[in-house]
Amino acid sequence: MKSALLLLDLQNEMVSHEGKVGAHGLARIVDERGVLVNAKRCLEAARAAGMAVVHVRLGFRPDYADCLSVAARIGGLKANRAAIIGEFGTEFHPEVAPVEGEMIITKQCVNPFFNTALMTWLMQNGIKRLYLGGVATHLVVESTARFADDAGFAPVVIEDICAAPNPALHDHFITMIAPAIGSVGNTAQFVAAANEG
Repeated sequence: MKSALLLLDLQNEMVSHEGKVGAHGLARIVDERGVLVNAKRCLEAARAAGMAVVHVRLGFRPDYADCLSVAARIGGLKANRAAIIGEFGTEFHPEVAPVEGEMIITKQCVNPFFNTALMTWLMQNGIKRLYLGGVATHLVVESTARFADDAGFAPVVIEDICAAPNPALHDHFITMIAPAIGSVGNTAQFVAAANEG
């Protein structure tokens, strides 16, 4: 089964202490969980194995005209001028930055399949298994895994490259939801699987 590694929202806005979301505690949790260290290991293993890699980020126009959600959290993003395309926040963290040839998906919502080329690109490349992780667990990771399952992909959540502002949200998805819609692994298991081809 052909696989891809999806790194979700590992962008400065979320994972950097200077990010407008990360500064409020998420970056600290990302550090404590070793998310970027583990994601870098996964990325290196995927590249060495010739596995497809997709980098997903949240990014909006400066006027937010492309932001459709009316959820309460969006007000905070707009008030802080967060995740504007072309600014520091939408750049990928240097530890996990894309290299030439890797797919980059910029989304304007939680689900990276919605209004993007992701589904078509995966299908055109014959990819069926999606290894995935990122921040936040209960938002982009959960949304991606649920949609992937519905669309006929086999999602594998790499638990130790995920984090949420509240550990209970992370744990609930990893223990209660993810096993029902796919499977859960860790960085060591992913690296081993990538090495096996």
